[in-house]
Amino acid sequence: MQASFAQMGTPLSEVVFVVVDLETTGGAPGARAITEIGAVRVRGGAVESELSTLVNPGAVIPARITMLTGITNAMVAGAPGVRTCVEAFLSWADLLADDVVLVAHNARFDVGHLRGAAAALGLEWPEPRVLDTLALARKAWTRSEVPNHKLGTLAVFVGSQTRPTHRALDDARATVAVLH
Repeated sequence: MQASFAQMGTPLSEVVFVVVDLETTGGAPGARAITEIGAVRVRGGAVESELSTLVNPGAVIPARITMLTGITNAMVAGAPGVRTCVEAFLSWADLLADDVVLVAHNARFDVGHLRGAAAALGLEWPEPRVLDTLALARKAWTRSEVPNHKLGTLAVFVGSQTRPTHRALDDARATVAVLH
């Protein structure tokens, strides 16, 4: 028997996709690793809002990470701490809502760092539904279509207006294009 539309759950046009990207110190997930959070809230293919903040990890950013991201210790010195930023992200993202899906490219990394920071800080992690655009891209496009499934490669392939720069908001915006 075919299900009715009402039985199929939230229509895709009403689902909220919270697309997130993090920059980190390169260390293990925890309270002293996140240096930047960028996120885009999308519903029905339209951007509803964006969140972007540098984060003071309370730890030194290694030179190799600064070379990759451009984020320096001086840039994060006056930024809010990890607790403040993770709490702000959780409030903004509203991950407990039934119609919200958390999205990241290589979600294991980004969600792992968010979950690790929440645990280290004694914050409740809501266990949202998660969609990984890396896993999705591997199923959607073969190596004959794209040479690899890196965010930068996929952003060019799908014609994203934003190119990933190893800065959180740019990478979240590029992930939105890959998701769409």
